[in-house]
Amino acid sequence: MRKILIALAIIITQFTIEAQVKTPQASPKSEIKQVVGLTDVEIVYSRPSARGRAVFGNLVPFGKLWRTGANENTTISFSDDVLIDGKTLKKGKYSLYTIPNAQTWDVIFYKTTDNWGTPEEFNEANVVLKTTVKETTLPTSAETFTLGINGIDTNFAYLEMYWENSFARLKFEVPTEKMAIASIEKTLAGPSANDYFSSAQFFYQANGDVAKARTYIDKSLELSKEKPFYYLRLKSLIQAKQGDKKGAVETAKQSLAASETAGNQDYVKMNKDSIAEWSK
Repeated sequence: MRKILIALAIIITQFTIEAQVKTPQASPKSEIKQVVGLTDVEIVYSRPSARGRAVFGNLVPFGKLWRTGANENTTISFSDDVLIDGKTLKKGKYSLYTIPNAQTWDVIFYKTTDNWGTPEEFNEANVVLKTTVKETTLPTSAETFTLGINGIDTNFAYLEMYWENSFARLKFEVPTEKMAIASIEKTLAGPSANDYFSSAQFFYQANGDVAKARTYIDKSLELSKEKPFYYLRLKSLIQAKQGDKKGAVETAKQSLAASETAGNQDYVKMNKDSIAEWSK
């Protein structure tokens, strides 16, 4: 009897899980991903609709903090530092809050993003950046709240917000020129120590041209001031593969000393084991 009851309980549980009702969200979730210059911008928000209701000054009161959407926090993230109204907003992810008014909107970038809607206690210390933008009246009414990134230029774009007959937009500048110049200078300066290390590692692990792997690892060490223990470890392995056991032991000893200084016990053991093997 007990086995029958257990079996029935399992069947009922499975039926309950499978029979969960799925219905559309009243304010569906939306994601926007946009590259501006060389900067990735992403917005995640939920989109409420008016459904015959007066929005601003009623559903969304004037002068009150608004979640700028519906449901959980509306978030916006930037992959690089951006400039807004002459102020730097550090790269990262922020909650986007607004305070709509009849002629202006306050736009707030807030540090915490795990609030449902507005924070229970608004903390000014979490306000990373705040600015004010003009409100413009739309010629036709927008039924559903919309965020967008438009007016895209190499160096800037506009975060646009509109619903009902209200439209507001915020300009943000991206560091395209600075990033492009840095990329050009780095490329024209030639490969870095890490580029040579990665190339040497590839040829060694792929059983490719060992002589070429040796050339690349020597070049990486030449360009590196620190002489990292993992660079030296790879050189010792390449030397051993070339048949230069004496040279491999000497390099492994250097790697051992560097790995002990760095506190990396894995490399300490690997180097000791290799030194013992190659010294036979």
